[in-house]
Parts: sequence; structure tokens; C-alpha cells
Amino acid sequence: MNRATLAPLSREFYRRLAEHAGLDYVVLDPELADDPEFVSVSPLAVHLFDGEACRYHRMIPVSYAEKTLTVAVAQPSDQVARQVAIDLAGGARAITGSTEVRFVVASERDVEMAIDEIFGDGLGAESEISVLTKIDWPGQHFPPRLGGLIVERGLATAEAVEEALEAQLRSGCRLGELLLVAGGIDEDDLIPVLAEQFGIGLIDLTGYEPDPAALEIIPEPLMRALDCVPFALDSEKLYLAVADRLGDEEVEELAQYTSLELVAFLTSPRQLEELLRITYREKYTAIATTDLLTRFPEEAGNRVITDAQKAFLSLVAVILVAALIIAPLVTLIVLVSLADAFYFVTSAYKFKLTYDSLGYGHEIAISDEMVAALDERDLPVFTILVPLYREAAVVGALVEGIGGLDYPQAKLDVRLLCEEDDDETVDAVNAMGLPGQFTVVVVPDAQPKTKPKACNYGLIQAKGEYLVIFDAEDRPEPDQLKKVVIAYGNADAEVVCIQAKLNYFNAEQNLLTRWFCTEYSMWFDLLLPGLDHANAPIPLGGTSCHFKTEALHELGAWDPFNVTEDADLGIRLFKNGMRTAMIDSTTFEEANSDLNNWIRQRSRWIKGYIQTWLVHMRHPVRLFRQVGLKNFASFQLLVGGTFIFLLNPIFWALTTLFFITQAGFVRELFPSFVFYAAAFQLFLANFLFMYFNVAGSVQRGYFGLAKYALFTPIYWGLMSVAAWKGFLQLFFNPFYWEKTVHGLDQKGSG
Repeated sequence: MNRATLAPLSREFYRRLAEHAGLDYVVLDPELADDPEFVSVSPLAVHLFDGEACRYHRMIPVSYAEKTLTVAVAQPSDQVARQVAIDLAGGARAITGSTEVRFVVASERDVEMAIDEIFGDGLGAESEISVLTKIDWPGQHFPPRLGGLIVERGLATAEAVEEALEAQLRSGCRLGELLLVAGGIDEDDLIPVLAEQFGIGLIDLTGYEPDPAALEIIPEPLMRALDCVPFALDSEKLYLAVADRLGDEEVEELAQYTSLELVAFLTSPRQLEELLRITYREKYTAIATTDLLTRFPEEAGNRVITDAQKAFLSLVAVILVAALIIAPLVTLIVLVSLADAFYFVTSAYKFKLTYDSLGYGHEIAISDEMVAALDERDLPVFTILVPLYREAAVVGALVEGIGGLDYPQAKLDVRLLCEEDDDETVDAVNAMGLPGQFTVVVVPDAQPKTKPKACNYGLIQAKGEYLVIFDAEDRPEPDQLKKVVIAYGNADAEVVCIQAKLNYFNAEQNLLTRWFCTEYSMWFDLLLPGLDHANAPIPLGGTSCHFKTEALHELGAWDPFNVTEDADLGIRLFKNGMRTAMIDSTTFEEANSDLNNWIRQRSRWIKGYIQTWLVHMRHPVRLFRQVGLKNFASFQLLVGGTFIFLLNPIFWALTTLFFITQAGFVRELFPSFVFYAAAFQLFLANFLFMYFNVAGSVQRGYFGLAKYALFTPIYWGLMSVAAWKGFLQLFFNPFYWEKTVHGLDQKGSG
């Protein structure tokens, strides 16, 4: 078999490679001299270069004319090879009188054949460096030559490399990764040096369209797992873009799907991930939107009320109307009594939870000594998802805050989730020159446009063993991630989520932020730790929930149709035999200082809690069996207790009407036993509500805020306004995400 028929598709591959690089393609094989793309190698030109350099960099000068030296390369993206060619041409100035270099692309086989014919094969055995093999460097780090090469080529300073080497001793991270996250080198400069170290070629994937036939060979989940994309093939070889060298196990895994020879081309991790997102855009969007719905349809909130629930509610309505017709006064008295009893039981349950937490540390406590004793080399990769929508104003502070985390930055996988239609934020993020641990992920513009859908999209390519969501304005305590790793090491196996506390950094901005802060102090410092202590289901907070990434995939991640996806996920993981634990670490957020903005945010939360209750009450008997009587009751009182905010205005209106008009029918609704119970409940509920907030403020040490908790009945009234807004929206626009505007603390209160 002659060279012309050995691998015809291989030449087509290099022709495409040349087209992608914007260079001409040439043929160097003399047996194809009739080919219009054939170029005869000029002996005068070829001997301007050193043969060893030509073989090492897979390039060869082919002609010299009109003061231009034409060099054929097999890897047009190899910037190192091209720079070497320019340097060698400069060294030959005395012969050529010019250093201008023109690059063309030839197949690797043609280049190697031409080198053999011109220089002979005495330079060494035929190279197989393009075939994927494991390079066994001590400690699994980059070869020790890497730092020297980087400094020698002026890509980074010796001081930067020395600092990175010191960091490597502490963290066990790779030298190149440490330089990237420290800003000591650009990715475009690092990748060619790594390709040289690994002995594989380079490819620039910008705008590249992989061969569909190549993509069909390797399953997409395996591409994600191994950080590789098959982008072309011929009769003998499958060409792979890889973000890192692959070991023997990975090669064996790939070999299960093809008998073709595997040929690697190194590319940047960002380019490879972006190619996957572009290639599998529809698939990834479907996963983010419908994975939970497809796998666990009864757990998805895509339907507000099921047919069975509609039938049940209709039956209840018919019975209620009939009762009102037959015995209106008795019916209303029974309804008032039931509402009063629900108020009482809910208030008493919250009182017990908060009382049990007063003065006790039910959270997992991690001491400073335990954090200091951590060996950073043992720390896992930690993914941070940051959903961004119209957040250009706070992105700078966000990046600075993540940079301040006491965790090896090279072990952070930070994913900034930007919506496709939010050009302002995307442009602001791209203009920042983000360090290597940051990845910008543009979420396709598809419905529902919610935070959980964006998080699901970011989860698809997450690298971390653990994963946490931070909002754009969040300021977690610097050692929070380390505390979480320690906590998981000490927790039971069924703990798959560790919830940090939330509070506010702008509590003193105005009265609304003070109320908000006292509420959060009660919720996260007393109520949720009480739930944790009682081993009851915990409705999670929107941020700073640190998950085992594997468990998220198992659960179907977040419900994109639920506007309080965090609370829903907390219930789902409990139903599946998993647990949440609280940790004594705080993330500080921005309290809403604008009333209209606060109502939008709170109405979404209450709408989502009602939505969560409806979803998990589709099969109440099944839920009862799954969680048991105690936890079933806890769910009804804590999540179902949201309905109290809808009832409040009704009772307030009746009370006001009675005091103004002394209306007889109001008196009839409250016979003596109901009246005294309701009066006691009115006093008790308001007292407990104030007490909860005062106790939470004191527990956290915010003594100056305790006095503002005495006026929280007014805050309770605002909650009812938001509750009715969210409740009505549940019927007309259930999946609409009310956007919370951030950065108001920098602009003054409204």
C-alpha cells in the first residue's frame, strides 16, 4: 500500500485544521506531485533550520522566495513551535537577509517523511509522542522542567515561579494551575509549554466544529468525566482534544468504545468545556430544565396543583359551601377555631425549637485549631456556583471575596453562571481578566428562567467533590470551606448537605434591614439548629448550602420550576434518607433596604414555600410513611405554616371592624370560649414572634438590634402583604422569578 492510499482521510483532517487556523494547506509527499496542493521542499530552505528542532517541533522550512521563508507545521496552534521557527529564521538572517516567516499546514506524516528524507533518520527512533501515553512524573505534578521553561521563555518571572513552587509544597496543586490562579502566567502561554512537556500536539478549539462521526464514538458523559472531546477521525486514528494528559486507566476506558489509535491534541480547559457546551447545548439545557421532571415527575413543581388535588379541593369547597348554607354561623365558628388552633400549635412548635437552641451549640462546631491542623494537600476540589443576573455592579466585589477565601485557590472550581440575554453582566465578567479558577458559563435563554435552572446548568460540568452556591453579594467567612471539609469528615455518611448560617452585613442601614437581620438571626441561629437537633427536615437557605456533588446528581439537583428551590431540595433529600447538618460559620449577605424590593423578594419566598407544600402534599399518605409522624407534623407546621401570613389580614380586619363598629356578627363569630382562646393566641403569637427575634439577636450578639425586635408586629404585617402578592401570583405566573436588586447598600436606603 502506498502513501497515497494509506490514510486519505488524514489529509482531509489536516486540511480542515488549516482552514480553521486561516492558513494554506500543502502536500509534501513526492508521490502526490500531481496534487495541486503539492509543494516541493527546497534544500536551500530546509537547511536553514536545525534537524533536531524540526523533528521535535514537527515543522520544516519548504521554500524561500521574495524574502519570505515558508515553514510547514503539523500543529498550527503550537505557538511555541511557531516562535522557535521565527527565532531560527532570525538566526539565518545572514543567509536570507530577511526574518519574515509564512506558515502553512501539512500532515504530520508528510512533515516527518520530509524530515527523514532531508536529515535522515539518525536523529532517533520514529516519534510516537502524539499517541496518548502516561508520563509518570513523581508526585503526579507537572515535570520539574516546567518552571525553568516558563522563566526561560519570559512567560513568567522567576519570583512568580518560586512563589508557586512554595505554594505547591503546601497545597499539592500543580505548578501551572498555581501560576494561573495567581495571575503569574496566561493560559494561552502555559498550554503550549505543557504540550511540549507532555509530548503531544496543540489545537485551538475557538469556533471549531467537531466531526459528528467522531462525537458519536465516545459517550458525552465520558467526555465530561475525562475532559476530552473527539473532534476528528480517519481510517486509523481518532483525534482527541484533551485538557490534560490521560493515564492508562482513562485510555483503557476510551478503548472500550473504539479500536482506532488515539491521538491527543492539548487545548485549554476553558476551550474544551466551551466546545462541549456549544456542541451539546440542547442536551445540557434539557438536563437543566427537565432532569428532575423526567426522573422524578411527582417531585417536580411544573404543575401548581395536580388533578387529584383539584378534585380534593373542589370536594372540600362543596362541603364548605353546603355547611355555610345549612349552618353558616356554626361553620364560621369552627373555621375560626381551627385557624386559632393552627396558630397556637405553630407558635408553640417554633417556641420549642428556638428554646432548645438557646445557649446550646447544636451546630457542628469547628475550632480554629482544627482548621489550622488541616493539611491543604488533602483538601478536595470545591465547586462554587454563583448565579448572576443583572449583577454587573457587584461582580468585582464577588471576585475579590472569593479570592479572600482561606482555601487553595487552585482547588476551587468557581463557575459564574450568566444568563444569555444579560449582555451587561457577561461583558463585565469577560472584561475582568479572571484568574484561572474562574469559569464563565453562559446559561442558554430558555424557560423557566430561574436561579435553580442556572444552577442545574452549572452543575453539569462541576469538578468538585463538594459544591456550594454563593449569591453575587455574599461574603462567607474565609475559613468556611475548610470547616465544611472537616465537618464532613466528622459527620455521619447520610449527611449530604451542610448548611452555614446566613446574616447581613448592612443591618444598621435602616429600620427594614434591622428587622430583616433580627429575623435571620432567629431563623439561622435558633430555629434551623433546633430542627437539626430534632433530626427534622430542614428547608435550606438559598446560599451557603455545601453539598456532596454526587448526592445532588442522585437527587436530580434543584427543581427549576420552584422559586424556593432550596427549601424544596431540603425536604427531598430528607425524604430520600439523607440529612442536613448545620455548621457554626456565617455567610454575610446584603439585607434588602428598599421596601418594594423587599416585597418582591419575600413574595417569591412565600410563593415558593406554598409551592413546596403543594408538591410534597400530592401524596400525603406516602409522605407520612416516608418521614414518620413527627417529621410529617414538622413539615406541616413549618412549611405549611406559611398560610398563617394569608390569614393574618382577615383576623386583623375583623378585629378592627369590631372595635370601630361593635358589629354584632363579629361578636357572634367569637363565642366566649373562642374569644378567650383567640385573645390569648393574639397575645401569645405576637409575644412569641417578638421573643424569637429578640432571642436570635441576643444569641448572635447583636444586642443593639434587640430593641427593634419589639416592633416586629409591623414587620409581620409587611409579610402578609408579600404573602398575598405571592399567593395570587402562584395562580397567574407561578414560575416567575422576582429579581432581587443588589448593591442598594452602596446607594443608600430607599
